[in-house]
Parts: sequence; structure tokens; C-alpha cells
Amino acid sequence: MPTYAIRNAAVLERRSSPDRPAVVFKNVSLSFDEKVVLRDVSFTLLPGHTKIILGASGSGKSTILKLILGLLKPDAGEIWIHGSRVDHMPEDQMMDVRRHLGMVFQEGALFDSLTVGENVGYKLYEETEMPLDEVRRRVEQVLGFVRLSEHIDKMPSELSGGQRRRVAIARAMAYKPPTLLYDEATTGLDPITATTIDEEIVKLRDVESVSSIVVTHQLRDAFFVATHEALRRNGEIDIRQAGPEKCDEAEFIMLKEGLIAFEGNAAELRASTDPYVRTFLS
Repeated sequence: MPTYAIRNAAVLERRSSPDRPAVVFKNVSLSFDEKVVLRDVSFTLLPGHTKIILGASGSGKSTILKLILGLLKPDAGEIWIHGSRVDHMPEDQMMDVRRHLGMVFQEGALFDSLTVGENVGYKLYEETEMPLDEVRRRVEQVLGFVRLSEHIDKMPSELSGGQRRRVAIARAMAYKPPTLLYDEATTGLDPITATTIDEEIVKLRDVESVSSIVVTHQLRDAFFVATHEALRRNGEIDIRQAGPEKCDEAEFIMLKEGLIAFEGNAAELRASTDPYVRTFLS
């Protein structure tokens, strides 16, 4: 069986385990010299759910993503990704774990010298033995999902900022990872364009059953993702206001000085009387 088929089978196996959490942090702490970044942080991301991480600059939001990716190692605690403990995992094994994670970087981080299609298919070209025609079909499929099919042969410089972010999302999902990480995906975008990115995050979660961690300081976008859902109807995907049960599948985590100051759904966040939370929301 080709390598790409084996890896895709592993992805499907992981995604078909609804009782296995996507991400688990158990009492995770991390310091840089005298600066404490995270202290005793614990949370669980369930399959198909969303964690939205809020907090002031320097509160440890992006650090959590680096820990998940194995780019940093905690001083204490446990980190589990799709059933594998990774906090002290060696780099060669961590590479396999990363194949089941997709990352959408701030500003998109596309390769300027590659076309849109080459950017989206980069991981498939470089890390699998998938035939070129199959890579092209997968690239066309994911670009269609983010409504950018007609731009497949363009260069990133020919796209708007919002289009580049959507290409970055397509690139992250091309390998069919069960979990996606978003690091300030809407920063610097106007509200209308940012909403198109929020809709892609919602679509991937609800239509593709992708688990997601969204790091942001944009409250408007955070609440949109938490309170909307995507439904497929007659071949079209409709974004609408979500009901209370669906809203429970998206939880906020607010960090303050390395600690979790709040964890709960959108309604609970809005109703919080905690002074720090109230100040942040205002």
C-alpha cells in the first residue's frame, strides 16, 4: 500500500474514535527563566469541538499552540494529542503526530515563489507518494471548499489578504488532519473579510468534523465562531445562528498571567462577573 494511503488510513482511524480527545493538557506549566508563561493549565478538546483561547498579549495563547506542535516542551504536566503523550516525545516520533495537525499561521505564511495550487498541495507533494493527478484533484477540492478554485494557478501576490488566509486554510486542510490550529487567523483583516475566515472555521468543524483550537484577541470573530453552525443542504453549505446545544461545543478559555481565568461557553462568558473578564470584554 502506498505511503500516502497508509497515512490517510491512520487519519481516518483517529477521526473515527469519537471517545478519544483531540487534545488534553494536564497541569501544564512552562517558564522562560524567571518569567512564568503557563502555570498548571488543564483543558480537554473533544473531537469536532472548538476551544477559543483569549487573553492579553503575552498571556500564553500562542505558547499553547507551540506546545501542541512540540516546538516547546513543558516544565511540568502532560500533553496528549489524539491519544499519544507528546510532552517528552522525541522529534522523530513528533513528526508523525504533526501529520495529524494542521496549522493556520498569522498572515497566512504562504510561499511567495509557489502558485496557490502548489502552496495548497505542498505537504502532499513533499511528504507523500500520492500521484500528481491525485494531488491536483485534492487541491482543487479544498480550494473549492474555500471558494477559490479559479485562483489555483495564481501567485499569492495576486490575491487579497482575505484570499491568502483562505488559501492558508486550504493548505492546512489538504492533508485531512483531524485537528486544526488557528493563530490569529483574522488579525489585520476588515470585518467583512474576517467573517469569511470565521465561516471557513465553522464549515470545517461542522461539515468536515475537524477539531479546532482558535487563538485570537478579536472578540467579534471569537463569538461568531462560537455561536454559528454550518449545515449542508442540497449541495450548498449554509451558515446560521447555532442553538444552545451546538453552542456548548465551542468553549472559551481566557488566560491571565499564565492561569486559566475562565472556561465556558459564549453565554457563560458574557454572563461572567469576574472583573478581569468584564474588563477584557469591554
